[in-house]
Amino acid sequence: MTQENPVHAQQAALAARWPADGPSVAVLLPCYNEEAAIGQVVRDFRAALPAARIFVYDNASSDRTAAVAREAGATVVCEALRGKGNVVRRMFADVEADIYVLADGDDTYDAAAAPRLIALLCQQQLDMVNGARQDSGTEAYRAGHRFGNRLFTGLVSHLFGKRFGDILSGYRVFSRRFVKSFPALAKGFEIETELTVHALELRMPVAEEPTAYKERPAGSESKLSTFRDGFRILRTIVRLAKDERPLAFFSAGAAVLAVSAIGLAIPLFVTYFETGLVPRLPTAVLVCALMLLASLGVACGLILDSVSLGRREMKRLHYLTLPAPPLAPDRKFHDRTEVPSPGSLSRREAG
Repeated sequence: MTQENPVHAQQAALAARWPADGPSVAVLLPCYNEEAAIGQVVRDFRAALPAARIFVYDNASSDRTAAVAREAGATVVCEALRGKGNVVRRMFADVEADIYVLADGDDTYDAAAAPRLIALLCQQQLDMVNGARQDSGTEAYRAGHRFGNRLFTGLVSHLFGKRFGDILSGYRVFSRRFVKSFPALAKGFEIETELTVHALELRMPVAEEPTAYKERPAGSESKLSTFRDGFRILRTIVRLAKDERPLAFFSAGAAVLAVSAIGLAIPLFVTYFETGLVPRLPTAVLVCALMLLASLGVACGLILDSVSLGRREMKRLHYLTLPAPPLAPDRKFHDRTEVPSPGSLSRREAG
């Protein structure tokens, strides 16, 4: 007979203290060919959050992912547009709840930690709690992925602010006002970067908690391509820097052009002061062109910075129209979530 994990027992007791009139919780699990893992993931979240609704969004899997998830008791929705970002966008649009738990369907995250993350979000009225992955001595968190995560986390921290140690974690808890104010433009695994930058740019109250990270079960294969998806994440960070920090982005390019122009101009000025002539006319034209481009870059950065500020203000105002996270340290989550039908969505939007 196996002994019960005391940490999991404490988390289960935490979930049991919340009364039936508490905030609704939705567990969101994006999946692609996770037949080997999704059943156990659904059962683990059902045990950790007995009153939550569990949604599995099947991303056009070629195996029995949808059938296994349905048999385990999850509500299954199919999303044909491939990519994790596309699935998350659909989930955030469809599901109505007070609190959202987002995790992967590969059974690498600790479902028993969900009550602790939710309690932290509610007690401190946060908008996002990030589950920072802890390897616990296993080989689940590969060295290449760990290095890439540190690299991208450092880059995001330098550009947008250092508040997270694991920006690529797929295990997060959100408030309703975070989910319904998030534009979700990414298509693939770069969605985690967008989620992080959205919180940093709107200066939302957030926290990060360590959570266990384990190996995939036998028969489950990673869909993450180290180099291809790493390049996409880097491209997303550059795009977000351009969109959210246009003055710094364009000024950096302008500085490179200006320094190059000055370097080329120094010999021209030395020759001019010595002889009164400008013998290298093409170089002089190039210097003028580079300085004009540098000035144009700064001007574009100033204009786009005003546009970016206006966009940020609009996102902030929309964020403020949504209710704050429920402050409910002694409540229990219950089942009040639903996936609206297309007809109900149309009626709601028409009204």
